[in-house]
Amino acid sequence: METRNLTLLTDLYQLTMMNGYLKYDKNEEIAVFDVFFRQNEMITYSLACGLEQVVEYVLNLNFGDEEIEYLKSLKIFSQEFLDYLRTFKFTGDIYAVPEGTVVFPGEPILTVKAPILQAQLIETAILNIMNFQTLIATKSAKICYAAKGDTVMEFGLRRAQAPDAGIYGARAAIIGGCNSTSNVLAGKMFDIPVSGTHAHSWVMNFKDEYTAFSEYAKVYPDNALLLVDTFDTLNQGVPNAIKVFDELKAKGHKPRGIRLDSGDLAYLSKKARDMLDKAGHTDTIICASGDLDEYSINSLKNQGAKINSWGVGTRLITSADMPALGGVYKLSAIIDKEGNVTPKIKLSNNTAKITNPGFKNIYRVYDKATGKAEADFIFLRSEKPIDTSKPLVLTHPTERWKKITFENYELRSLHVDVIKDGKLVYDLPNLKEIRSYTQKELESFWDEYKRLDRPHLYKVDLSDELYELKRGLLEKIRGQKQN
Repeated sequence: METRNLTLLTDLYQLTMMNGYLKYDKNEEIAVFDVFFRQNEMITYSLACGLEQVVEYVLNLNFGDEEIEYLKSLKIFSQEFLDYLRTFKFTGDIYAVPEGTVVFPGEPILTVKAPILQAQLIETAILNIMNFQTLIATKSAKICYAAKGDTVMEFGLRRAQAPDAGIYGARAAIIGGCNSTSNVLAGKMFDIPVSGTHAHSWVMNFKDEYTAFSEYAKVYPDNALLLVDTFDTLNQGVPNAIKVFDELKAKGHKPRGIRLDSGDLAYLSKKARDMLDKAGHTDTIICASGDLDEYSINSLKNQGAKINSWGVGTRLITSADMPALGGVYKLSAIIDKEGNVTPKIKLSNNTAKITNPGFKNIYRVYDKATGKAEADFIFLRSEKPIDTSKPLVLTHPTERWKKITFENYELRSLHVDVIKDGKLVYDLPNLKEIRSYTQKELESFWDEYKRLDRPHLYKVDLSDELYELKRGLLEKIRGQKQN
């Protein structure tokens, strides 16, 4: 696959700001930006995803002749700025939580510390990459949680919003817990297991359904998963499948199972299971597909559906009930030429949109006895290390009378160093390693935080020092307004 130059994958105002920063001699200022998402009624937890693609993008930034000529043709940039772009290279730092980490609203899941022009340019692409993949990985995790250990196949390519969404959505779905994808290109690119059966058109292209099943089984005798709902599921489809399965068994092969793609899946799966079992095919699987998501799978499970494999497409690859994560990239500090740090804060009439200032990281608190995550808190990197031999008291980020004390606990710093001085310092894990890490992450959280219906609210607090910094900045700005 041809490598694309994604340097211009940005909003125009990033470039116009860069041009202005250069004019006012701000190119030596160091900026700190945080990537995070805000709370909304749909978000309980998320799985941070897309870091590998962010790294690839950042390390390959360059303005070639074509890019320079195009920008010149817009007639809005100075020649000094265009000359600057010819030698552009990212020389800053990036810190982030590892892919597959469970994260919550307000937490800085990625932090950029770089010269202001560099940090400004990469905002749009980072959000484009991380917002989408985080959304799909999270949706996948919730679907797989509802499936309770059953096989889940990602079938969304044909319904994805263009090729890139299908490719990187498949990657994110595997990270979230899906076992395979129907997307062959994604399978090749990321070493993902691929899966699929046949379409209704296969059945319709033969003289009758039995012949279609029989011919398919001849081609794939050890992987015959037959789609049985083209005409009449219970009166034709399942009986014809059983007839073919009997023939396969007689030849020493092991039939795979059937797939249901329409109708009352709970009722049909129960009837089909009974028919298959009575015919001696007790070890065959029943796969279901057709606009499924975590809620419909959970409902089918509660109805006692006899389904043990799920093909999930549209509602996964588009995250149908929440098609946008709403992740943002906000300035939190400026470091001048002399190294002086000035924390920055964005105000809003909407409390949720007031940002947390400073250069930050996240601690996760674990109960030593259970190994379960109990709370997170955001802290300033300049703070003194915490003495874990002493009780830890966390305070609610806004309702300061709410406190919780931990005694038998351990802390984990969530950020890892990814890029330092423009060079990769992080050993990027492969997809299988990320998926394994993700499963361990999810297992470290109580089911109460992961349940679909009214999940328990996980605690994310601010350190006392960060809270006081934020409060002080708010009071200072409000005082300036009054004056």
